[in-house]
Amino acid sequence: MPVIAVDYGDARTGVAISGASGQYAAEAFTIHEKDGGKLIERLCALAAARREDTLFVVGLPVNMDGSEGPRAQKSRAFAAKLREASEINVELCDERLTTVQAARMLKASGSKTKVDALAAALLLEAYLRGTRSGAAGSRPPDCV
Repeated sequence: MPVIAVDYGDARTGVAISGASGQYAAEAFTIHEKDGGKLIERLCALAAARREDTLFVVGLPVNMDGSEGPRAQKSRAFAAKLREASEINVELCDERLTTVQAARMLKASGSKTKVDALAAALLLEAYLRGTRSGAAGSRPPDCV
């Protein structure tokens, strides 16, 4: 089953899509869209283009102490709207430090666009690693 990971942001949103087997990130890119409704339309179109069951994984920016701040609440609200609009299962997964890790990896390039796409790819890879290591049909430990 393809998985679409979403690193949601107010101006830029990183997206990574697994291959059909759901084993690796096949593509990663950034969507520049400030309008949440239009962003959801684009994500729904991506899922529809897969023509098979798809899962959305939305990054949940949890604070280092495990608490949730305003950004996490925005991500939860976005995930709920995406679930309603797409009628596709949406899981929220702890994305703590994915953007920091992506920024470090791309420090030389200085491109925020690449950082968002790489952060989504890191979220997707963590999700896929978690599903492979767990029992069949189980979700990774940091997903709700």
